[in-house]
Formats: sequence, C-alpha cells, structure tokens
Amino acid sequence: MFRRIFLSAIAAGLISGLTVSVVQEFTTTPIILEAERYENGDPNEQDARSTDVPTPTLIHAVPEAHNHLFAHGDGDGDGAEAAWGPEDGIERTLYTTLANVLTGIGFALILVAGFALRGEDVDGKKGVLWGIAGFAAFSLLPALGLPPEVPGSFAAELSARQGWWLFAAAASAVGIWLAVFARANWLKVVGILVVALPHLVGAPHPAEFGGNPPPELAGHFVSASLVTAALFWVALGWLSGTFYRRFA
Repeated sequence: MFRRIFLSAIAAGLISGLTVSVVQEFTTTPIILEAERYENGDPNEQDARSTDVPTPTLIHAVPEAHNHLFAHGDGDGDGAEAAWGPEDGIERTLYTTLANVLTGIGFALILVAGFALRGEDVDGKKGVLWGIAGFAAFSLLPALGLPPEVPGSFAAELSARQGWWLFAAAASAVGIWLAVFARANWLKVVGILVVALPHLVGAPHPAEFGGNPPPELAGHFVSASLVTAALFWVALGWLSGTFYRRFA
C-alpha cells in the first residue's frame, strides 16, 4: 500500500509540477514581471521589458505562497536589504520548477492518502473530483481572506499571514471532508461551520491597502493565479487517480 501511495504521488506531482511551470509562463509570469518593475521603482521605463526576462519564482498553483519565494526586493517598503534570490535566468526558472514539483508531490500525497483512507476504487474521473475539492480547500477558500499578492503590494506581517493560511486550509479540508463524507446530517452542518470559522475569525491585513503596482495589475494577478491553481488541481487529481489505479 505504501509503495502504491508514494509511486502514485511522485508520478502525479512530478507531471503536474512540470505542467504548471509551463502554464505559468503564459499566465502569471508576465504579470509578475510587470509588477516587479513597479516594485523596483521604474514603472515609466517601458524599455525595461525583455523577452529573455527570467521567470518569477511564484507557485501560483499553491496559494499559500502568495508572495514570491525568492524575493529580489523587500515588499514592505522599509528599505531593508533585499532577501536572497537565485540569479535571473535559467537558475531562477529551475528553482521555480523544482518548488512546483515538490509542492505537487506534497499535495499528491495528501490526495492519495485520502484515496487510501476512503478505501474506494478511484480512477482519473473520481480523481478530478478530489482535485476540485483540493482547489477549494487550499486555493479558493483561503483566497477569500488572503488573495494572491503581486510583488510590491502592502501586506500584513508574514508569519501572521502564514499562520492564518494554514488555519484556513486545514479548516477547509476538514470541513469539506465532513460535509461530503459524514453520514450524520449534524456532522455535515459542523463541516460547513468549520469551513466558515477562519473567515469569521478574519485574515490579517495591513493597516492600509496599496503598493507600487496599479490595482488593475493586482486584480488581473488574482484571477490568473486562481485559474492556474484550478488547472493544477484538476490535473493533479486526474493524475493521482490514474496512477493510483494503475499501481494497484
């Protein structure tokens, strides 16, 4: 059983991570590159655009990483020294792809473990339904409180946002599980309340909203990130179900 779980998760995570890395090049990457120009203080330098600009290191399929993993500047605007980041170009692209693959494998392990706990015969079609649930739990519902943020946007303290995201994702996953699989109606109601709990508590937000990037760019980034995340989860669910059945 463990061999089946790990092989299915590794195969599904590897393929979905590589796939979403390609998809990002046509969805969220151009938005982040534009936002980084504003973050670096050169929004008027139109010549800064280049076809060989490095890929930004964001995992849009995994919205807990709302900020770029390898920052090239401090998004809080306090003049602090920039955080370490891989060199622009192939190094940055490879780090992004590696992070996407590792994240895909991690989430695939969660899905396949869910298959095993249910003890049902899961195939690719049923896996898509699990993937949709994963998208709701780990992307869509947490984004109601903490939407994906472009570089340079004002944001609350990082540890507070990470803590709330973990709370929201865990509550969403547990609540959806109860709402779907619980036999007693009162447990289904409890599941709905558990999903709502993080949003009743409220996500951490900055004292004021704003930042260098224009709001139109930030809005486009939110929609593109969620669409990319949806594609990632559907692919991950289908691949996890397909490989789980194949390695039976």
